[in-house]
Amino acid sequence: MEIWRKRLRFRAARRGFKEADTIFGAFADAHLRELSATELASFEALLDAPDQDVYDWLRGHAPVPTWHDTPVFTRLRAFCNRKNPVWNV
Repeated sequence: MEIWRKRLRFRAARRGFKEADTIFGAFADAHLRELSATELASFEALLDAPDQDVYDWLRGHAPVPTWHDTPVFTRLRAFCNRKNPVWNV
């Protein structure tokens, strides 16, 4: 599990889309340690989704596909919507 978490943390911060890197990386730093195996699989599935799609889902500019509308995505969206996140300028 620990190796899986480390691999996901690395991928989360290096997606290639600056905004997604920042959001996913910060979320991974804050929450990856506490996610169950099922939740880690959901997080990994989000990492496999196209950057722009995930970014649009997080911003509410596009509907979230049902297979990605998981408790992990809900937590990720709440993390993004918190007051004064570091990636908002």
